[in-house]
Amino acid sequence: MTPSDLARLDAQLDALHLPHLKGHYQDLATAAAHKQISHLEYLAELIEGEAARRETRAIERRIKKARFPVLKTMEDFEWNWPKKINRPQIQNLFRLAFIASKTNVVLISTVGLGKTHVSIALGHAACIGGHSVLFTTAVDIINTLAAAQSAGRLKREIARYLKPGLLIIDLGEVQSYVELGNQCQIRRGL
Repeated sequence: MTPSDLARLDAQLDALHLPHLKGHYQDLATAAAHKQISHLEYLAELIEGEAARRETRAIERRIKKARFPVLKTMEDFEWNWPKKINRPQIQNLFRLAFIASKTNVVLISTVGLGKTHVSIALGHAACIGGHSVLFTTAVDIINTLAAAQSAGRLKREIARYLKPGLLIIDLGEVQSYVELGNQCQIRRGL
């Protein structure tokens, strides 16, 4: 191919939003000729690379849209603490069957035993599995819905919370507010 043919092909690949193909077709063509790979095998290799790149980008977008405060996986989870955690039950959640069946999962324990870690790891696994996810706090939901009601956008905001395949609501901040409220009540009583 002439340089102008290559430039036209590059422009067409840009127009079709195929950056992997644009970045690899020449090197793969050279390798295919050297290894005597068929045209279809060459094309399949290019398309596999483009599909893998798109899947990676889709996962990255889902993770970004999920709004995780930090990224956690179960590989990082400390299974030795707490000692009474039902490991098979937690691991079973990572099959993500509860999403398809629209079943709620509620993680209950005292502070600091890994509820947020497990929920973020579940959300991360769901993003990888192709599900949309939103991580938020109960306090955030209350504040957002209160503001939306004042602005006449309550239905739209509720729909935003109902849209993802997995909605993770962390109640951690609620306990802080309850404790603060209790302290205020105690001070008033003095």
